Amino acid sequence: MRLPKIIVVVTAAAVLLCGLGRAGGAVARLGERSLDKSVVMIRSVQQEFDYITPWKQTEVAQGIGSGFVISGRRILTNAHNASNYKYVEVRKEYEAKRYPARVAFIGHDCDLAVLTVDDDSFFNDMVPLELGPLPKVNSTVQTYGFPVGGRRISVTEGVVSRIQMDVYSHSRADSHLVVQTDAAINPGNSGGPVLQNGKVVGVAFQGLREAENIGYLIPTTVIEHFLADIEDGKYDGFGSVGFAFYPGLHSRSYADYLKVPPGQQGIVILSTLMHSSVENVLQAGDVITRVDDFNIDNDGMIEIYGLRLHMAEAIERRQIGENVEISFYRNGELNKIAAVVALNKPILPYWRQYDAEPRYEVFAGLTFVPVSRNFLETWGRNWITDMPFYLRYLFNNSEQLNTSRQRKEYVVLSEILPDEVNSYSSGFRSKVVGSVNGIDIHSLSDLRDAFAQSRDGFCIIKFMGTAAPLILDSEKAKQRHPDIMEKYQVPVETDLEEIS
Repeated sequence: MRLPKIIVVVTAAAVLLCGLGRAGGAVARLGERSLDKSVVMIRSVQQEFDYITPWKQTEVAQGIGSGFVISGRRILTNAHNASNYKYVEVRKEYEAKRYPARVAFIGHDCDLAVLTVDDDSFFNDMVPLELGPLPKVNSTVQTYGFPVGGRRISVTEGVVSRIQMDVYSHSRADSHLVVQTDAAINPGNSGGPVLQNGKVVGVAFQGLREAENIGYLIPTTVIEHFLADIEDGKYDGFGSVGFAFYPGLHSRSYADYLKVPPGQQGIVILSTLMHSSVENVLQAGDVITRVDDFNIDNDGMIEIYGLRLHMAEAIERRQIGENVEISFYRNGELNKIAAVVALNKPILPYWRQYDAEPRYEVFAGLTFVPVSRNFLETWGRNWITDMPFYLRYLFNNSEQLNTSRQRKEYVVLSEILPDEVNSYSSGFRSKVVGSVNGIDIHSLSDLRDAFAQSRDGFCIIKFMGTAAPLILDSEKAKQRHPDIMEKYQVPVETDLEEIS
């Protein structure tokens, strides 16, 4: 779930995805049975896009990860082992042959993927692993995989030290349940099974750089949600009900002001997401006290699985399209509603995007792209502080700044391909487009029609937060456009797809 309360920024220094590397280890055994017929090595070839000039791609990279066979002749692994992939293959420990594989389903929000192998003989001697329950804190687990790319399956043992909601570093924004263990989880372990009493209790997926022997696994509660989601042939993702809240009831004065009965705990609604399923039902100042059968305390926590966890876990039990019952106080009266769990994407997504060619529009050498985290991260490791102030302000406040129900995204001038027609326009790079020729720009697809217009022979581009417009000679821009596209080897006009 994408928690609505705050924006969490995870840097590479904090969390390490464990999908790359090479090394070896001892043959792992589960009781008397070897796991060499359940755990597989995954090799993927990946290539990312350049989000400033998005018709280009970065260098090809190769990675090694782990996976394991589950029912239905499928291989379960991490999404980051197969994202932006060009080619994927799998290999058994006891066989030299490499089998080409395909990504059947991938969930970047939960860092899980299912692979298939077209050569059905691959599965003939393989043994599917079964899923088990959520492990207990202080219980022992075993992690299996190919750490640092070794040819033999390795096993490490550790103790479960914590279970909580935390950020998944693949998307760098989504938060789900994680299990923390001191079992060594190293590069190459990603996607490997973590077992207890002969059953899978998690998938290894990330470790903490700044601490020794702290690794994380994706628990079976998240895995089962993912597998249930894809049963209809497509992956929808983890949803929310679309509100931001504040733990304000710690103040008894605030609770009295909101007319909340004495002794009642809960959370205070700050705002609802535009177009969300609760936009016209909940309002600022409402106090949510219960989700389904779970009471919410003043910290926004519930008792579930014998643990005290974030209330989002109650919503994560539901698939997109299902309902949750929400109890809330308004003006001292208790109300109940059935809220639909939906994807509820914000206008400017906080998470990284994968497996889709970035959309762009070029006019007279001016390159426009949607504002996305991928684009913002082009400012480097410290992008959150190094990017221009207005983009940082927009990233943190995009929902509050938007007043248009027609807006689908923000559009930025990402690059300028220098030409005589766009001389002296470099100062407008990285600015967010407000309008073109008097037409408000609510999505990238609005640009093409807007550029076809002109105002007294000029193309007038206005930017948010900037008083000065960018002015082009409209006829000259149209004349120079084909030559600029050819000179800089930009592919012919992209077909812009309308985003939903």
